[in-house]
Amino acid sequence: MRSVYMDNGATSYPKAPGVGEAMADYIVNVGCNIGRGGYQSAYDAASLALDTRDQLCRLVSGPGPRNVIFTPGATYGLNILLKGLLKPGDRVLTSPMEHNAVLRPLTQLQAQGVQVDFFPCNDRGELLLSQAEALITPQVRAVILTHASNVCGTVMPVQAVGRLCRERGVLFLVDAAQTAGVLPIDMKAMGIDAVAFPGHKGLLGPQGIGALVLTDALAAQIDPLVAGGTGSVSHELDMPSFLPDRFEPGTLNLPGIYGLHAALAFLEAQGEELRAKERALARRLWTRLRELEGDGLRVTGAEDPDRRTGVVSVDFLQGDNGEMAFRLEQGYGIATRCGLHCAPAAHQTLNTYPQGTVRFSVGPFLSAEDVDYVHGAVEALLREGR
Repeated sequence: MRSVYMDNGATSYPKAPGVGEAMADYIVNVGCNIGRGGYQSAYDAASLALDTRDQLCRLVSGPGPRNVIFTPGATYGLNILLKGLLKPGDRVLTSPMEHNAVLRPLTQLQAQGVQVDFFPCNDRGELLLSQAEALITPQVRAVILTHASNVCGTVMPVQAVGRLCRERGVLFLVDAAQTAGVLPIDMKAMGIDAVAFPGHKGLLGPQGIGALVLTDALAAQIDPLVAGGTGSVSHELDMPSFLPDRFEPGTLNLPGIYGLHAALAFLEAQGEELRAKERALARRLWTRLRELEGDGLRVTGAEDPDRRTGVVSVDFLQGDNGEMAFRLEQGYGIATRCGLHCAPAAHQTLNTYPQGTVRFSVGPFLSAEDVDYVHGAVEALLREGR
C-alpha cells in the first residue's frame, strides 16, 4: 500500500537531510556540555550553538544572535513570555484561533487577575481587522497572536496588527509554530517584539528544540520562568541580567541544536525553491479538496489560497471524522490528524465543535501525485458514504 504522510502540521516528516547524522555525531563524537568545560570539544560545541543562533536570527530578522533563546519548543517559549510578562491588572488581547499553548497559560493568568479579551474572527478563522483595530488601545499591555491557524491554515494579518501595536505602544507577541520556515518573518518590519517557534515543524528539525527571539526592551520586562545554573556569573544567586543566559538555565538540548543546525543549513541552501514547491502543493491540495465540497465534505479556513498555509482541515458531514481518518490510514496509507488539534476555541469559531476535523498538512517532500492520491481517497470515501 502507498504511504502518504499528511501530518506535517504536527511534526515534519521526513526531516531535512543530515539531521539524524548531525545528532548522532554529537552523541557519538562530542558528548560534552557548553559553558562548563574549558577544553576544545566544548569550545567547538559552543561555536556550533552560536552559529545556530545566527541562523535563527537571520530566519526572523531578529535583533541579534544573543536575543535568540533556545527552548524545548514553542509552548515553552510562549509560557516564558506570558507568565514572565503579565501581572494582575494587565490587559492582553488575543484571538479565538489560538492554540492551547497560548490559551491555557492565559487561562491560568486570568485566574490570577490578568484581563484577557479576544479579537473578533469570522467562521473562516479570519481576524476582522476593522473591528479589531478599536480594541488595541494604550491600556493593553500586550497582543499575542498566532501567525497562522494550526487548525485550518488561515494566515493572520500579522504585519497590520504589528503596525497598530507599534503606533499605540502595545507589545506584540507572535506564535509562529505553523509558519517559521514556511512564511517570511521579519520582526522589525512586522512590529514584532517576540516570536516563539519550534524546530520540528516547518524548520524540518528534531523535536524538543525551538527558539524564542525577543527584543532587549521586552526581555528587560520579563521575569525568568525557570531559574538555575547557566555556567555564567556563578557567584551570584540571581539569574544573569544578560541574554541569552537569563532565560536558559540548565543544560541545553545539544543533540537537538546539532540537528536543528543541520536542518537550517539545508533550508538556507535550498532557498526559495523548496518553499515555493510546498506552497504549490498546498494550493493543489486545497483546490482538489474544494472540488468535493457540497458532496458530504466541508473545507474550513480562508477562501483565498494566498492567505493560507499548507494546512487543510475538512469536516466529513455524513460520517464520523475519527472513523474517516482511520479509514484513510487503514485503507489508503494516508496519515492525518483528527480531532480538536489542541485548539477548541478555533473549532468553535469555525463551527466544527465538538466533532473537530480531519487535518491534512503538506510538507516539501511530498509530490503532486501524493496530493492527487489523497483527493482520490477522500472522493472514494464520500462515494462509499452515499
